[in-house]
Amino acid sequence: MTDEHLTKDQFFERLGAIGDEMIAAYGKDFAMGALVLAARFIAEKKPDGDNAQSVIYTGDKHGGLRL
Repeated sequence: MTDEHLTKDQFFERLGAIGDEMIAAYGKDFAMGALVLAARFIAEKKPDGDNAQSVIYTGDKHGGLRL
């Protein structure tokens, strides 16, 4: 691992900051729902190759969650 890679703690700090921003903007229920949907998307993702990016798209295309 090089200095260019983020540590696990740094990722948790970023997730916490994103969570705080979502709570401030839309409330606790929205923040929890968004993070759960993101976790579900990651768990169910079937990448199209080693370099596939995880992107949640809310429209009818690009693998929307169809909820």
